[in-house]
Amino acid sequence: MSELVIAVDFDGTCVTHDYPYIGSDIGAVPVLKELTDAGYRLVLNTMRSGRLEKDAVRWFKDNNIPLYGVNKNPDQKSWTASTKVYANLYIDDSALGVPLKNSPTSTRPFVDWEQVREWLVKEGYL
Repeated sequence: MSELVIAVDFDGTCVTHDYPYIGSDIGAVPVLKELTDAGYRLVLNTMRSGRLEKDAVRWFKDNNIPLYGVNKNPDQKSWTASTKVYANLYIDDSALGVPLKNSPTSTRPFVDWEQVREWLVKEGYL
């Protein structure tokens, strides 16, 4: 079981871009479940706040994906006062190098979870 922390963005990463609404499925659920089943701790790292943040948290709950933290890593408060979420890996549609794909029904590209999973396997995360 791993204790590594993975920070995951929401809009454009777990679902298509449809802010302030919850976007459509893009294939994140099975990969995120595979990560948590392998013992990784997920921290939701989103710009959403208030009710919109709660909507994103509910998406994780509705999909049976446990969150270790929301916009903070609970472990880091013991060694830093920084507000930046500490993680071993960040999955975000705005991150350099994250594979993206386009869809005729989405105005912005979003994370390609098939390629992300391939990379996770290749690098030994899964």
